[in-house]
Amino acid sequence: MIVSATLVLIAVTSAASLVALRNPTMLAALLMWTTAVRRGEWYRLLSYGFVHADFPHLLFNMVTLYFFGRVVESFYVEHLGPLGFYLFYLLGLLASILPSYFDHRDDPEYRSLGASGAVSAVLFAFILFEPWAGIYFYFIPVPIPAVLYAVLFVGYSLYEARRGKGRVNHSAHLWGGAFGVAFTLVLQPDLVSRFLDALSRPHFG
Repeated sequence: MIVSATLVLIAVTSAASLVALRNPTMLAALLMWTTAVRRGEWYRLLSYGFVHADFPHLLFNMVTLYFFGRVVESFYVEHLGPLGFYLFYLLGLLASILPSYFDHRDDPEYRSLGASGAVSAVLFAFILFEPWAGIYFYFIPVPIPAVLYAVLFVGYSLYEARRGKGRVNHSAHLWGGAFGVAFTLVLQPDLVSRFLDALSRPHFG
C-alpha cells in the first residue's frame, strides 16, 4: 500500500513545525536566512518550508494542502511516478523562495519560513483542473469559484508585495502559484485548452 505523499508532507511538516516552535535553536537552523545560505547552508532553501512562525500559520497551510493536494498528487503520480508529487512540492518550495533570496541576499536581517509558496503551487495547479470548484475565502461564509479566488489572491498579493510591509512573504505566494501553473502545463500542455473550455461553461461547487 502506497501512502499518500500529501499526507506524508503534512505529517512531516506538522511534526517539524511543532517541535521547532518549542525549540528556537532548531527553528533558527532551518528557516531561510540569506546570510546563512550565502555561507553555504543551501539546505535552507528547502528546509524553511517545513517550519512555521506559529500554529495558525501551520494550520492554514496544512488544511489547504490537505484539501487540494490529493487531486494534484494524482496528476503527478500519473506523469512522474510515485515520487512525482514530492518533486513538484520541493521544486515549489525552491521556486517560490529564490526570488526573495536574490532580492534580499545582501540583507543580513532577512528571514523567511513556512510552506506557503509550495502550497500556493499546489492550489494554483488545482485551479487548472477545477476552475469552478468552490473555495472558502477567509471569513466569507459561502465558497467562491476557484478561478475568482485566484484573481483575488494574485491581486491582493501583488498589492501587498508592492507595499512591502508586514511579515508575510507575498512574493513567495506569487512565485509559488506561477510555478505550480507553469510546471503542470509543461507536463500536460493541453490543460490550457481544457481550462479555457471549462471557463466557458461556468458551474459552481
